[in-house]
Amino acid sequence: MQKFLKWTLDHIRKDGSMMSWMEEKRFEWVPLNVSMLKNLMAGHTIVVVTDDEREWFCDYMLRDINRLSKNRPLLPFVSLKSFYPNLKTIKTKEDIELLENMLYQTFSNGFTYFYIGKNSNIKMQIAKRRDDSFIWVMDEQLQNSFFLSSGDENLDIKLIQLYKLLDKSINALLFAEVDLED
Repeated sequence: MQKFLKWTLDHIRKDGSMMSWMEEKRFEWVPLNVSMLKNLMAGHTIVVVTDDEREWFCDYMLRDINRLSKNRPLLPFVSLKSFYPNLKTIKTKEDIELLENMLYQTFSNGFTYFYIGKNSNIKMQIAKRRDDSFIWVMDEQLQNSFFLSSGDENLDIKLIQLYKLLDKSINALLFAEVDLED
């Protein structure tokens, strides 16, 4: 069984020059990815939240993650927006607490937020409340998050590449190809 950091580097290099930007960022990526994967394997539901500009990405990911052609168990990934259509009405800390109370009751095995977007969005405040959130943040370096630039002309491509790497990571873990421990 291969160590996850080495496995990640091998897959970044295997994807060629299009993924070369991730080679340095793998040290930022791996601990965050490992944390999310451990939560997933512990039975957490992954609650995907995006800012408005990245809603397309949430739709793309949720359509792809559980395609039957992947020949693996179905994974508990859900969109917070589809789960709670009134998401745009969340404005205050109390609103967020009510939402989280509902999520705690709904997902008794636990849940992990997966946020993709800008820090200035109220939805980011939802994800930041939990230390184990998996966050891809735009335009700001934040602790325990993966930094991307919203001004990057290749941002959409990079988001898809990151998702593909995440998806391959899930497969590698499910099929015992990697060891998440150091």
